[in-house]
Amino acid sequence: MIRARRICVTAVAVLAALAGSPGLAQAQQNQESGLLSAMDDNPLPPGWRIGGEGGARELVWRASKAVPMGDARVEFRTGDRLLGVPKPARDGRTFRLALGETRPEQLTDLQVTAAGRRLDAAADDKQRSGSRVARMPAQAPANGVDPGKPGSYRTVTGKYDLDPVRLPGFDTPVEMTAKVVAPKGATGSRPLALFLHGRHGTCYKPGSEDDVTGDWPCADGYKPIPSYLGYLRDQQLLASQGYVTVSISANGINAQDWDAEDAGAQARSSLVRQHLARWADWTAHRSSAPAVVRKAAKADLSHVLLVGHSRGGEGVNRAAMDSLYPPPAAEDGYRGPVRWKVRGTVLIGPTIFGQNPVADVPSVTLLPGCDGDVSDLQGEDFVDGTRGISRGTALHSAVYMVGANHNYFNSEWTPGEAVAPAMDDFGTDPEQPDPVCSPGAATRLTAAQQHKAGATYIAAAARLFLAGDDRVRPLLDGSGKRAPSAGPARVLTHAVGGRRSGGFLPDGGAKVTGARLCSAIDPDPAVACLAPETLGSSPHFASWETEQEIGRSAVDLKWSAPGRAARITPAKPLSLRGSQKLALRVFVPPNTTGTKFDVSVTDSSNRRVRLGSVRVDGLPGSENTASYWAQELRVPLSAATRAGLDLRHVKSLELTPRSQSGRAWLMDAWGWAPGTPAVKAAALPRVDVGRTIVKEGDSGTRTYRIPVEISGHGSGQVRVYVLDPDSGRSENRLVTVRPGSHAIDVPVEVKGDTVYGDDVEHDIAVKAVRNAVVGKYRGGIIVENDDPEPVITLSPVADRVTEGEALTWRLSVDAPAAVDLWEPVRVLPVTDGAELSTKDVDPQWLKDSSGDEPDPERPLSDAHLWVWLNIPPGSTSVDFVVPIVRDQVAEPTESMRLALTDRNAEPLPDRPVLTGTVLDKP
Repeated sequence: MIRARRICVTAVAVLAALAGSPGLAQAQQNQESGLLSAMDDNPLPPGWRIGGEGGARELVWRASKAVPMGDARVEFRTGDRLLGVPKPARDGRTFRLALGETRPEQLTDLQVTAAGRRLDAAADDKQRSGSRVARMPAQAPANGVDPGKPGSYRTVTGKYDLDPVRLPGFDTPVEMTAKVVAPKGATGSRPLALFLHGRHGTCYKPGSEDDVTGDWPCADGYKPIPSYLGYLRDQQLLASQGYVTVSISANGINAQDWDAEDAGAQARSSLVRQHLARWADWTAHRSSAPAVVRKAAKADLSHVLLVGHSRGGEGVNRAAMDSLYPPPAAEDGYRGPVRWKVRGTVLIGPTIFGQNPVADVPSVTLLPGCDGDVSDLQGEDFVDGTRGISRGTALHSAVYMVGANHNYFNSEWTPGEAVAPAMDDFGTDPEQPDPVCSPGAATRLTAAQQHKAGATYIAAAARLFLAGDDRVRPLLDGSGKRAPSAGPARVLTHAVGGRRSGGFLPDGGAKVTGARLCSAIDPDPAVACLAPETLGSSPHFASWETEQEIGRSAVDLKWSAPGRAARITPAKPLSLRGSQKLALRVFVPPNTTGTKFDVSVTDSSNRRVRLGSVRVDGLPGSENTASYWAQELRVPLSAATRAGLDLRHVKSLELTPRSQSGRAWLMDAWGWAPGTPAVKAAALPRVDVGRTIVKEGDSGTRTYRIPVEISGHGSGQVRVYVLDPDSGRSENRLVTVRPGSHAIDVPVEVKGDTVYGDDVEHDIAVKAVRNAVVGKYRGGIIVENDDPEPVITLSPVADRVTEGEALTWRLSVDAPAAVDLWEPVRVLPVTDGAELSTKDVDPQWLKDSSGDEPDPERPLSDAHLWVWLNIPPGSTSVDFVVPIVRDQVAEPTESMRLALTDRNAEPLPDRPVLTGTVLDKP
């Protein structure tokens, strides 16, 4: 995360959210140093404040109600810039982010997001009116083979519970608990499918409606939430078809991953491989296995399918990576031999914070169209992020399921089925129902329909990746077939890899005419593929660690009349030889219909052939969905063959709109042929970024280098983003990496001083570009402040005044600091005599300070006056001034009391409470 060294923001917020505390307020001062008012350029929005203990300054946001524990990462942002990942408090409502180098003028447009979804603001009603009517996609023709039909095997079910394991970075051991469902009486060894659930609440109080915690182990009176039992129906289907299945529990990780820099990906990988190692032991020594394993068919560890839901998806992706390319030993919770082979992964509504998919392990990613947790559908990067990385033979499929939410793939996260409190993650607003995703909408699936469809597509992946049955491939690879067992679910697919060849990619030096080459992630609206005001979002453009990225492009077509061709010319001609069709991945705005293109190609001899026409309709979508998702469109290459086009040297692709007007985005185009090739993982270098903590020292300059480990084999390329701790912007460079080298060399210069400041993080983020894998993708050097915090004192300047004058106190420090110092003071009730009222002070000052009005007249201490005073860097004091009005009413001597407080508005016990006295004007 990025920490802010200067952060001048107002403290006008809602302290009422803090139970039992007065309202948060702020005073407007005439001095340059002091508090900002609500009229200043960058006030904190309601719900925000500056907090922390001692020298640890924090930006704090408190939600109006608890934020459910989910898989999407809660992030603080200023516009498109990532400030950092805050740490949640136990109440589920309060989130804190340490501050360091961000300057005051940069803290504008503060936002709290999770997977692109705003948590701190309601939807804009103006945007709702702009949505087109959602339309249900047409039902696709049935595939010849339906993997959702139960098999003929009887099954055995049971549980094992082994000693917990310790994982690096986690204080509490993690359970080794699992549910096994396997075929009974099957001959020979059977492929193994391992399920890993995502991040969810860990404990619940029986009998309560919403008492759920993230503790581990559970407190007295609470029971573990059995998330690992939520895939029993999927396991039973697979077991009936001859697969051994095991679903493992990860509550111990869910309770602790909030403090893990990679959100627990490495820990989940370690846990998965710990279980696989036990299965390898039991396969070799059956007598040592738990009873249910001995009763089950023998597992074939050379054919393993990993199924992960949410953060479990990112976890099994990392487990597949770690099984091929070992991680740094110090980071890993499993250090034994790899005695298994992962043939594929199924990723259900997954996170992929690192955007680091494993290119040489086939995958199927289920994208729920109504996901209310990982709502940006970032799992699309398990497809997009593999392009050009390695050999390209592994099939990577995206399965977009219209009307599915995040939770209902797991029955223990489904209301009416779960033993613990559960919810529809998409949520619903009865006054403004979502046209696509609210329960009862024509496009929304019921829980039973969704789970059935999910089980069917998990079984399809198992049948393709483990059994090698190519007949189910059309369900996954964009061929436009459906599985009858999926019932009424509308499921669309696209893919990369497999027997695709060529590749018209917008990146890599391609030239575009007649359209716009746009960037997935760029703060400039003229460069970005989707404008900031776009209703809804695109899974292809999910954000990463930087506000601008290189190498994530698309072709943006916009036309007001048919006939103008968009031409894409790659840096060198491509070969489509051996392909039957040209497969394009194209998306159009949601709810649009009838977009048509002619598709043409030109070879190096300038022979141009029109291949045919395609039509595409938009997906059902709203401003709450990520429905700008590419559909696979295919045209035969037979016309090119008949015309004698040289398919070995195709130099350009043209799309000519035939609709009257419209908008479309081309992600890529490939030569396509049926079949599923054998996959052999390439030997690649692996990059892991470490983290070092150093003291700044009192003098001199020292240079440190960000720790980076490069392991594995061969050479490859990665892009390194160096993140500026001050602005948050990044510089990037393409780096060739080889095992054991120091190719990623990022020096950090640290200057010692004796002035109090904040810790500063100097970070880099790394992404694979070609022939490389990236494990721990972000790290750096934390420079810790080692100087004592200045001593704060509050003293009177003018504490006995007459009406018409001002009471004044001075907040002072014994030495200037290099950072903004924020200290709260609170007006307390008087204990003796008459108290100043809300009508005794300047009304504008009262409004600016607390948001309150003078009427009805009441004691000043009832006006929610909890004021945060700011001493800017280099200064040693700030005055707190209370202007007193002069009236014509004869009054007794009145007073007010003022105290320094902690971050919860409680007076500091070791500091005096000061009194200010106001005399009546004679």
